[in-house]
Amino acid sequence: MGDKKQNSDVDFITALAELLRTNDLTEIEVMREFGKDDVLNVRVARQMQAAAIVAAAPVAVAAAPAATAAPAAAPAASDDPAQLAGAVNSPMVGTAYLSAEPGVDAFVKVGDSVKEGQTLLIIEAMKTMNQIPAPKSGKVTRILVDDGAPVEFGDPLIILE
Repeated sequence: MGDKKQNSDVDFITALAELLRTNDLTEIEVMREFGKDDVLNVRVARQMQAAAIVAAAPVAVAAAPAATAAPAAAPAASDDPAQLAGAVNSPMVGTAYLSAEPGVDAFVKVGDSVKEGQTLLIIEAMKTMNQIPAPKSGKVTRILVDDGAPVEFGDPLIILE
């Protein structure tokens, strides 16, 4: 019986590794909760590669690639926030929260100066609160999400200059 369970575990791990490779993911977290209702929680994430980041410090959770097509002296012609230099993009799908809990001051406000690594907001994904750190030091010029708003992978969250 033990060999059969071990083989199914190996097959499951092999399938997860294949899922990582084929979907360009960098992390899969599987948690099983035993009890009245057997629950299997799965969280997947894709992180930006440090080599692909231009003019931004590598950050383990979230790093926004800087826009390279537009000249440095002129901002992007469109109002699309994803095209703006300094955009901090969502590293995952979830719900964005601007403060640690309801009724508490936001982590940052427009005009605040932040240091690299400082928490900008949190994204809840699969009942896990993920702090989104500043990829670089700078000034918060725009907050592009509302508290409690759903976000998709790659959505611009905040503009740092």
